[in-house]
Amino acid sequence: MTTPPDPGTTLPQSFAVRVARIDGRWQCELLAPDADSELPALERALGEPGAPGWPGPFVVVVDSRLYFVVLRHGPGGMVRALISDATLQEWLLAAEAVERYGIDVEAASTVEDAFDHDEQGIPGGDLDVLADAGLPAEELSVLLDSDDLWADEVVLAIAARIGFADELVAALAG
Repeated sequence: MTTPPDPGTTLPQSFAVRVARIDGRWQCELLAPDADSELPALERALGEPGAPGWPGPFVVVVDSRLYFVVLRHGPGGMVRALISDATLQEWLLAAEAVERYGIDVEAASTVEDAFDHDEQGIPGGDLDVLADAGLPAEELSVLLDSDDLWADEVVLAIAARIGFADELVAALAG
């Protein structure tokens, strides 16, 4: 695990990166400086299912600091997906992710108290998407429940926890 990033570290408001562990080292590649990429293009960035390297590569997309999406290959080449706030259906990428990956937001939207007192969103999809990279669902849930972090800050905390924060910051710095 890398040291936590400097508290003053800021990331762009929107971006898409591919993260992979190659020869025992994390590598981050900037896919788009914004989050306007279509999901099929982001899926292609994952590469072929079963490609060498463990854990397998994943794609992280942050959209306008409001939410993020993580994509990975699952069994049989299917794509596993996590969205940090499945209630943001007015955002194109969020709506596409929820629809394409069958993320259930009905339960969240029908619950009377779908938002807590801070109007925090509801994560959806596969909370274990990063478990084999060292971030089990229980720990990821704690980060997702943070009321005082923007999506890019949660992604940076995830990167620090897993060990690729320095590589993420470098990739985004260009």
